[in-house]
Amino acid sequence: MESTEAEAILQSQAEIQQYVLAFVDTMAITCAVELRLADIIHSHSGPVTLSQIASCIEDSPSLNIFFLERIMRLLVRRRVFTAHHHSDAEETLYGPTHSSRWLLRDSKLSFAHLILLHKPIMSSWNYITQCVKEGGSGFKKANDCELWDYASQNVEFNTLFNKAMEDNSWIVSEAFISACKDGFSNIGSLVDVGGGIGGMAAQIVKSYPHIKAVNYDLPHVIATAPPHNGVSHLGGDMFASIPKADAVFMKWILHNWSDKDCIRILKNCRKAIPEKTGKLIIVDIVLQPNGSGRFDDIGLLIDLHMLVAFGGRERTELEWKKLLEEGGFPYLQNNPNSGFAICH
Repeated sequence: MESTEAEAILQSQAEIQQYVLAFVDTMAITCAVELRLADIIHSHSGPVTLSQIASCIEDSPSLNIFFLERIMRLLVRRRVFTAHHHSDAEETLYGPTHSSRWLLRDSKLSFAHLILLHKPIMSSWNYITQCVKEGGSGFKKANDCELWDYASQNVEFNTLFNKAMEDNSWIVSEAFISACKDGFSNIGSLVDVGGGIGGMAAQIVKSYPHIKAVNYDLPHVIATAPPHNGVSHLGGDMFASIPKADAVFMKWILHNWSDKDCIRILKNCRKAIPEKTGKLIIVDIVLQPNGSGRFDDIGLLIDLHMLVAFGGRERTELEWKKLLEEGGFPYLQNNPNSGFAICH
């Protein structure tokens, strides 16, 4: 009995230490993206030595190869890269994995820009206790303005944010569009609310060329949007009004906002679409707090990240139904596996 109790104490100690030091994994991954380690390793036809990796890192005249080795050691332990120790080789050989593909800077299917985006938001987490005590977003407490205002004033951050959102669109578009075939039936026009620089709208139109799409976002975002076939860009404020269309589409928009703000947005969506045939298509997380699915744990982490960055939240299916009903959408067709809902 005593040995069982002692083992439980040691296990709990290890778990708490793992949680406390989880930020080290985040920053090691960020370092890997900034140094383009995945791009370097994937660019070779086979495993590479640490010296070869170091020689390909740009703007590093005084690179500390011992520090780099320690970063690689952790990333190998986390199965981001592989390490091969051959008896006849003087140096360890490093190789790619499925995970390292998601760190490629020059790939459309990548989290690289999203990872880089987290860095300027990290300081917001110093205010999470204040968020609990006072409400509001940690980002505003750290920067004296909300993230959207910060983006409108900071060109570099705005560009990075828009690129990260565009990459996310590439990642989800194929799975979502194929799973949501019925959602696009009988739609002649669609407005993507908060559509960034138009990547998602472009993918929808590519799959359904008969749809005329409007990409609708804040003016400073639309100012950087490239042209897309079948997509027109329009700057505006979703809290003021939303352009009329057969359907309104929103991907990862409502989780940025409080229930009160979401209801304002939803009521504008209701005004924008036909009363009987209009559709609202939402791509967002449906929380499963006690779920055992592959991404259920991730949903809880993102929920707290939304709290800190935006003062927003993720929602369970019941919370979504209540929110949508208050916003004027009593019917919910939910696909929890794909994370989208179609509302009429």
